[in-house]
Amino acid sequence: MDVKKVVEAMTPEIYQSLLTAVETGRWADGNALTAAQKDNVQQMVILYQSQHNHCPEHFTVGTDGELVVKSKQELKRQFREDEVIFSERPEDD
Repeated sequence: MDVKKVVEAMTPEIYQSLLTAVETGRWADGNALTAAQKDNVQQMVILYQSQHNHCPEHFTVGTDGELVVKSKQELKRQFREDEVIFSERPEDD
């Protein structure tokens, strides 16, 4: 099967499932990924990110195909901005 077609057919839900599997080393049903599965899933996650990741986070691949590495200062600024956004949210009654 053509890898490009697989990535084009991948939904955000499938991507998130694959990303979680890579992060945890386990499938959603609890079974561990084999070394070959982990390698293949990592490649699919990177390919998906290179096509769809328009707001890349630290250590993800942007749409330009480059790995995004943020400095400590950039990460601190981002976390401060996120805190402001969350603290300004109205509380639910």
